[in-house]
Amino acid sequence: MFSTKGRYALRVMIDLAQQHSEDYIPLKDIAERQGISKKYLEIIAKELVKGKLLEGASGKHGGYRLTRLPDEYSVGEIIELMEGTFAPVACLEKDAKECPRKNECTTLPMWNEFYELEKNFFYNKKLSNIM
Repeated sequence: MFSTKGRYALRVMIDLAQQHSEDYIPLKDIAERQGISKKYLEIIAKELVKGKLLEGASGKHGGYRLTRLPDEYSVGEIIELMEGTFAPVACLEKDAKECPRKNECTTLPMWNEFYELEKNFFYNKKLSNIM
C-alpha cells in the first residue's frame, strides 16, 4: 500500500507537468489546486528536490518546476523516491547481502516475479501517460 506521501508526490509532479511552464510554480498554487496542505507539500517538495526530480527557487518568483520533460519521468522513480524500494522481501533489495537460503528458498521465485511485475508496471508508466 502506498502512503499519502507517495500519492501526493505524484499529484505534485502531474500538476507541475500540466502547467506547461518553465517558470517556477508557487507551492501555494499547487496546494490549492490539489486540495493538499501547503505544509505537507513543503515536506514532499523538499524530498523531490533532494531526489533531483524538481528544482526550487525562493523569493518573489519562486516555487518549483520539473527538471525534465514529463515523458522523461517514470511513475516508478517518483514512487520509489518517496516510498522506498518496491522489493517485497529484503533479499531482493538493491545491494542486499546474498541470502544463505537463496538456493533452497522455494518462495524466492514467486517474490522475484512479483517484484519484477510491480517494478516494470510503474517504471513503464511515464508522467506524460497519466497527466
